[in-house]
Amino acid sequence: MNRERADLVETLAKHRFFLRNTTRDLGDADARKRTTVSALHLGGLIKHVAATEKVWANFIVDGPSAFAAAGDWEALHTMFEHETLEELLAEYEKVAARTDELIATVDLDADQPLPPAPWFEAGARWSARRVLLHLIAETSQHAGHADIIRESLDGAKSMG
Repeated sequence: MNRERADLVETLAKHRFFLRNTTRDLGDADARKRTTVSALHLGGLIKHVAATEKVWANFIVDGPSAFAAAGDWEALHTMFEHETLEELLAEYEKVAARTDELIATVDLDADQPLPPAPWFEAGARWSARRVLLHLIAETSQHAGHADIIRESLDGAKSMG
């Protein structure tokens, strides 16, 4: 793996760690608690980030049709009673492994057209590299959000 690919894998892994670390030593009930005015909770954030990463990885391979197959976004933000934190983290690990494999093998310059959406520039195309940079930013942003939720829950912090 060349240096650029290794940097992408390493950076994404670091931010995934910070996100997952916010759930350490928690049970399912605590992972479902909403501790701020946000509608999100730690289990829902893990589920959301895993689903988002999966969709963007599919986009790299399949293009904009990946978004049509994404599913019910509201359900992908909620840890339901029948779900466990352990299951959500295991799914996130599977998604991460697939993304890491894509990073190692995909043409980083290959691009796909973005689907029509108000938040995308009309006619824009994103390279695999840009999608991966976006995933790093998304994961980092959500890790920070998770840190606030966890600190509000019991005072624990991701770092320090």
